[in-house]
Parts: sequence; C-alpha cells; structure tokens
Amino acid sequence: MEKEENPKKEDKSQETTLDNIESEKKVEENESTLKEHKENNEISHEKKIAELEDKLARTFAEMENQRRRFEKEKEDAFDYGGFSFAKEALNLIDNLARSKLILESDEALKDTEVLKKTLEHLNIIHKDLLSTFTKNDIKPIDCLNKKLDPNFHQAMMEITDDQKEPGTIVQEIQKGFMIKDRLLRPSLVGVSKKTEEKDQKNEENKDNLEK
Repeated sequence: MEKEENPKKEDKSQETTLDNIESEKKVEENESTLKEHKENNEISHEKKIAELEDKLARTFAEMENQRRRFEKEKEDAFDYGGFSFAKEALNLIDNLARSKLILESDEALKDTEVLKKTLEHLNIIHKDLLSTFTKNDIKPIDCLNKKLDPNFHQAMMEITDDQKEPGTIVQEIQKGFMIKDRLLRPSLVGVSKKTEEKDQKNEENKDNLEK
C-alpha cells in the first residue's frame, strides 16, 4: 500500500510545484506590467510637465515682446507725437523766406530804410522760430557742399560746376529738417555736374588714343 501512495504524493507535489511556478510567473508578469505602466505614467507626466513649461516659456516671451512693443510705442508717441504739427509749422519758415525774396527783388524798395528795417524784423522772427524748433529737437539739415544722400536730400536740378565733384550739393532750394533721428522733410537741392563739352572732348581724346 505504501508503494501505491508514494506516486500519488509525488504527483501532487509536482502539481503544487507547477502551480507555484505559474503563480510566480504571473506575479512577475504582473509586477513587470505594473512597473511598465508606472514608467509610462512617469514618462507621460514628465512629457506633460515639459509641454506646460514650454507653453509657459512661450507665454512669458510673448508677454515680454508685447511689453517692449508698448514701451516703444509709448516712447515714439512721446518723442514724435508732434510730428504732423512740426511738419506744418515749417510752412512759417518757408513763407518768411519767400517774403524776404519778394521784398529784396522789389526795385521800388531797394536800398530804402523801410526795406532794411523790415528785413531785420523778418530775420529776428526767423531766428526765434529756429530757436523754438531747436528746443524741441527739430533741427535743419546742413547740406551744402556735401554729397547727395537720398535719405536726406532730394535732387531737383543739375548745375554745371567743374570745380565740384559730380553729385555735390551746390544749391539749397528748400531747407530740410530732422526731428530727433527721424526725417521731417528732405532738403530740396541742386547738384553739380561736369560740362558736356569737356565730357565730349574727353571721349574724343579716348577715341584718338585707342586709334
């Protein structure tokens, strides 16, 4: 009888061992699954945190850009708020200059005390206007005998002048002005050019030398 019972006990022992092994495998699998799930969750949380940090950084950057734009607009409004008024006020200087030219070219007034005193008064008004403009950072552009610069000057005519380099400003038709570092209006000018005869002679001389 004992010999018959031993195989049964052995079978049961083997079954128990197999069950234990399977249980251990399941536990390991469950632990592995839980670990992967936990790692995935951690990665997911880290990704979300990184995304939030990126969004916050972008938001702060945009807010800083808006603040800078606002500051720039505020400064421009303060510095150049009177731009249109200043531009219109230049008409006073232009009208004074025209009035002086008309009076000076009037033969009936030439060399009279009336003309002399009138011109003196006009000069005083002109100086006062320029002084007021200067106090408000409106300054005339100095252009005579300088090279033409399209950023500040507008050429209205060419004037023959062999003593100057071509493109040199030799006449100021209307004075230009700046308001701080911004152009209020360009100077209207006449620029120098070489005489055509000399240019033709130079071309002929070149042709002769080539021959």
